Amino acid sequence: MDILLTDIEVRVLGSLIEKSMTTPEYYPLSLNALTNACNQKSNRDPVVAFNETDVVRALDSLREMQLVVLSASSRVPKYAEIFVDTRKLVKREAALLTVLLLRGPQTVGELRGRTERAYRFADLAEVEATLDELVDSGYVKKLPRMAGRKESRYAHLFSGDVEIEAAPPKPEPAAILVRRENERIVVLEEELQKLRNEFDALQAEFVKFRKEFE
Repeated sequence: MDILLTDIEVRVLGSLIEKSMTTPEYYPLSLNALTNACNQKSNRDPVVAFNETDVVRALDSLREMQLVVLSASSRVPKYAEIFVDTRKLVKREAALLTVLLLRGPQTVGELRGRTERAYRFADLAEVEATLDELVDSGYVKKLPRMAGRKESRYAHLFSGDVEIEAAPPKPEPAAILVRRENERIVVLEEELQKLRNEFDALQAEFVKFRKEFE
């Protein structure tokens, strides 16, 4: 992956791609519209509160990386992403990447439901096939299945590799715990009996020794 973005750069890029696909009539975006898009409370995880200065700095960085351009189509400066076109992504790939950029790791089912405004997948198999393409391209990673979850999640790699916390060990069944405790008790009882036998033998030797000198 030749792109490494900060969290705010990820949010800015994701918001631009999203608005280009879902509300093209209001695209490109002014600084104010883009800031509102980054901070909106729906379809975002986590919800943030960036100010315009934060967004401008992110835009400057994205422009240097040739992922965003400043549009000259109006008197008010407006911004557009060029990542999708320059990387030759098809619409279904862009839709999945957008949701991953804006909401973090998700399952195939979650992604299908949350991409409907940008692209309507025929079924889960099409979602999974597209994710496989993005994995092969180095944009996405399939994460190990978490404890208690039936499905694996997918994450974008625009901020580097994704570290997954090790799943906590499953608690052992009560029957196994009781059996192990009983086994420990038996071992302790056997060791105690052995010590008692050794003590009795030493005591008998001592009594015999005293009688020899009486």
